[in-house]
Amino acid sequence: MTSRPAAGGGRWVTVPPARLERWLAGFAERHGETTSAYEDQRVVLTAADGATAELEVPFPPLVGDLVEHVLRPRTVGVLLVRLGGYAAGVFVDGTLVSSKVGSRQVHGRNAAGGWSQQRFARRREGQVSVALQATAEVAVRILLAQPLDALVLGGERGAVDSVLEDRRLAPLLPLVTGRLLDVPDPKHTVLVKAPYLDVWIKVVDP
Repeated sequence: MTSRPAAGGGRWVTVPPARLERWLAGFAERHGETTSAYEDQRVVLTAADGATAELEVPFPPLVGDLVEHVLRPRTVGVLLVRLGGYAAGVFVDGTLVSSKVGSRQVHGRNAAGGWSQQRFARRREGQVSVALQATAEVAVRILLAQPLDALVLGGERGAVDSVLEDRRLAPLLPLVTGRLLDVPDPKHTVLVKAPYLDVWIKVVDP
């Protein structure tokens, strides 16, 4: 579980599915009896002392009880992309069943001017294009191999969007859900630990 300040006040808490029921009970123990309100893709809890907890419903729409909804078995694809690295995997009920991780060299930006800078920029653009194309090939092979309930993305927004422009990946676009995961350079350990199931909760104390 992690916590960080929220814009406009309060704090964001991320809670793994297995700990959500206990977290909800703890919130009520600390702040008093709660009432629930459903707002589109959110559940807002208001406690007796005025504290609120705004939960973003993962894999919307919410069906039935929130905890049961969060714990429901799903087949989820995860695609992590940063310039120079990628990771694609399929999780079935929380277990990684297929994956591919790789990297491609992409040089940093050159501060020099003139023709040298232009040549370097063209070379870098070529490296970026090759890296993103390789990532798209892996995404096609891994993420289209079996039906998915959802697709969670992570890494650099520009790189992720560029990969998803591949027409072969069009069937996955309606499955994209949740926040863009903030992850380091994609490696196997990063993919395995990707918090793609975590529930985001904005807590505002009285």
